[in-house]
Amino acid sequence: MTHPAGDMLSDQTADIGRIKRSAKSLAGIHREFTGNANPAEGLGVAVLGDQGLVDVFDDFGDNWKIHRERLSDELKKLSTLLSTVAKTYEDVDHVLAEALRRTDRRKPGADGGAR
Repeated sequence: MTHPAGDMLSDQTADIGRIKRSAKSLAGIHREFTGNANPAEGLGVAVLGDQGLVDVFDDFGDNWKIHRERLSDELKKLSTLLSTVAKTYEDVDHVLAEALRRTDRRKPGADGGAR
C-alpha cells in the first residue's frame, strides 16, 4: 500500500479490542487457577471407597498443585503482556495520528485555500 506522498504504509493491523478481551480472559483464568485448590483434597476412603484410590488422588493433587502454580504464573505473565501490547498499540496509534494531523496542517492549501 502506498501513501499519496509515495511513502509505503504497512498493511499490518491489530484488533486491539480482541487483544484486550484476551488479556481479560487470561486474567480470569489466572484467578480460577489461583482460587481453586485440588477438588479431590480431603476425600478419604469413606467417600472414595478405596485407599488405593485415595492415594492416587493425593498424588494427583500434589502434582496438580505444582503444575497449577506454574500455569498460573504463565497465565499472569501472558495476561500482563497482552495488556501492555494493547496499550502500546493505542499509544503508537495516537502518536502516528497526531503526526499525520501536523503534517496535513503544514501542507500548502491545508487551510482551505485562505491566504
